[in-house]
Amino acid sequence: MNAERKETVAFVSIGVEADGQRLDNYLFRTLKGVPKSRVYRMIRDGEVRVNKGRKGPDYRLLSGDEIRIPPVRLAEVPTKVVVPVGSSLLPHLVYRDEALLVLDKPAGWAVHGGSGIHLGIIEHLRQELPELRYLELAHRLDRDTSGLLMLASRRSALVELHRMLRVGEARKTYLALATGRWRDALRNVRFPLHKFLTAEGERRVEVVPEKHPEAMQAHTLFRLRQHYAGFSLLEAELMTGRTHQIRVHLAACGHAIAGDTKYGDAALNTALKGRGLRRMFLHAARLELKHPLTHQPLSFTAPLPDELSRFLQSLEPETP
Repeated sequence: MNAERKETVAFVSIGVEADGQRLDNYLFRTLKGVPKSRVYRMIRDGEVRVNKGRKGPDYRLLSGDEIRIPPVRLAEVPTKVVVPVGSSLLPHLVYRDEALLVLDKPAGWAVHGGSGIHLGIIEHLRQELPELRYLELAHRLDRDTSGLLMLASRRSALVELHRMLRVGEARKTYLALATGRWRDALRNVRFPLHKFLTAEGERRVEVVPEKHPEAMQAHTLFRLRQHYAGFSLLEAELMTGRTHQIRVHLAACGHAIAGDTKYGDAALNTALKGRGLRRMFLHAARLELKHPLTHQPLSFTAPLPDELSRFLQSLEPETP
């Protein structure tokens, strides 16, 4: 049985190595063994303070910030995690240099461990690439989303990637199979979003009015690729990068993603499993940016995984 120890209040001064990191991600790394739901509750209830004031989980830390971390009970965790045999992520790397890694993430992998997941993408790669003294995620993909994911192996690259993502200099395009018949060849969706936690500590997102006090502006550009019987294949380009943005925008338009267990149709998803679709049909297919340090243009594509390609081929195409 794991032992527990009780920590005391801590005041931590943020250095340059954590400059630009989200508050919640910093706490996940600092408070290893504490459930994510507990971390979010500490932030929401004001137990965590930054410069003596409340901040949201998406607040980006600045060098010199002082964080108050309350007493929490930490379960002892192993100092080394063994990578399971036959589950190497290295074959899924599509690019690697001294500062940047790009991974074609398989569906079913969480980017972080926790919440019942022993080993996430980042922990796994740190074990497989022990020569890298620094390795951090530049952004996130949902567990059931496959496709291109960027990581930085230098702090300077991470800061620049965050900047580019924040101002829209990195283009991320997804393929999504939406339910129903999508009308427009091109559609801009700009529904504001609000992120919240359920009573069980699960992260959810909803569309809210512009005047909502916690509304986050969100913009997705959708392009129609193909109509199928009962479905529409769309390209979704993220103009902003909010949590669950594509999923919530499509659901709010009345065209939830096939297989989406959070925002989709439960009865339809059950039926789709019988037809071979056992995951959400959302794939990060294309990534275009300048290298964060050399500024050379980079472009990456990731083909549809076999299980999505097979399901698509089983559908009957329709004319516009």
